[in-house]
Amino acid sequence: MASGFGFPILSPAEIAEQLFQYGIAPIANLRPENIASPQPDLLPGVLARFFDSFVDAPGDGEDGLLGFSDLEVLDNPEHHAEAIRVLRLYNKSQAFLDSIQFKDFTLADFTRPTPRRVVEVLSALINFLFYREEKVTLLQPIVSETPDYHERTLELKARMTQKEIADHELAEQMEEPMAQQLEADVNALQQKVQVYNKQQLALRAKAAAINDKKEEIHRKITQADFELTKHAQENSRLMSKLVKSPEKVQRALEEKKSARAKLKESEKIAMQNDQEKSATLEIRNKAHEKLTKQHSKIQDVHEQLVAAKTVEKEVKARKAKLNDESVSVMSFDAQIVDWQGKVHEMEERLKGKVKERNQIIADENQKLGALSSEIEGKLQCLEPREKKVEATIAKASNLCSEAASARTAATAEQQKIRSKFNSIVKAFNTYMDSVDPFLEGVEEVGRQSAGEGASAPDPSAAVTTKTTPRASAMSKKRARKRT
Repeated sequence: MASGFGFPILSPAEIAEQLFQYGIAPIANLRPENIASPQPDLLPGVLARFFDSFVDAPGDGEDGLLGFSDLEVLDNPEHHAEAIRVLRLYNKSQAFLDSIQFKDFTLADFTRPTPRRVVEVLSALINFLFYREEKVTLLQPIVSETPDYHERTLELKARMTQKEIADHELAEQMEEPMAQQLEADVNALQQKVQVYNKQQLALRAKAAAINDKKEEIHRKITQADFELTKHAQENSRLMSKLVKSPEKVQRALEEKKSARAKLKESEKIAMQNDQEKSATLEIRNKAHEKLTKQHSKIQDVHEQLVAAKTVEKEVKARKAKLNDESVSVMSFDAQIVDWQGKVHEMEERLKGKVKERNQIIADENQKLGALSSEIEGKLQCLEPREKKVEATIAKASNLCSEAASARTAATAEQQKIRSKFNSIVKAFNTYMDSVDPFLEGVEEVGRQSAGEGASAPDPSAAVTTKTTPRASAMSKKRARKRT
């Protein structure tokens, strides 16, 4: 087994029964056959119900939302939502099983487990529930010693809520000037955005007019180039005619001069147009640079506007939260008024109780005065008796001292008598020790004489017969003394 956590392996029938008992069965009609031949969704269902029932606190479960890291890695995160949920459940299950020393729990065991691994995992889980139930039972007497734990918890939560409300009101008062300042900044930025929008529209109109002028100048330059080409062709044609007839050449020269003068004039016009075009291009470039700068400014303003809108949304959210909290504060105010009424009523009752107590104390003081006077009278009557009792006590003490002295003398006399008795007993024991051999010899002689014939009685035998019972009695008495 791949576990360092000792637990007995349960049968599929016991596992199914315990899963139903603890309420973590994935299906309503779970049978031992489903555990003996498990489906892929058996372990995920059991572990999910186990975490929801015994591990996760209320509100601590997974919300199903993907993190920013998942959104960055995956192209279509919504297509992988189920896989991510299963992977999160596997990681949580692996961490829990590692904590109870059940090692080597793989993803294959989680998604496509073998019957043996399913039985091992569920046995470990159920044995952990047994262990948990045993510990809870052991801790139950400690919990029962504080029966008002729930009430104290509610009271502390109420105090914490009141403190949070007070802190929130204080934070609201402190942040109110900042919110007002942010509102003023947002309004100023909105006005600036409107002004920049108007300037942008005007600049776009100017740029459109400059583009129209640029197209017109380009069209004029194209026309001048076409006319220049045409004049060059005409000049070559005239040069060919000049070789054929001088007169015609003269006329052609004059025509050429006039054409050259016209051409120079057109060239001057073209140069002027080119200069105008260059100036227009410079103006356009300058306007483009200005537009670029204005566009960057507009982008900055747009970013500020987005930030201002975000701040405005936060302000609205805080205002909504403040409205909700004001409603809760109003309910608290109503409760406070109710409690104040109850406090006033209790104060009135307390005043009545104080008056009753003062009246009772006054009555008891009167009774105490009467009783003290009666006791003083009785004490005066008891003074002669007290004197008699004192005299009797003195006599009794004298008698006690005399009795003590007599008891001391009697004790000394008893000790003397006891010492004399001990010495007598010791002497008697010594005497008996010296007499024991003689008595034993007498007993032996008596036994021997008893064995002889009884027809001729002997006086010594009669003496022996008379002595033997006494000797036996003396030996018994000596034995008792020794004891």
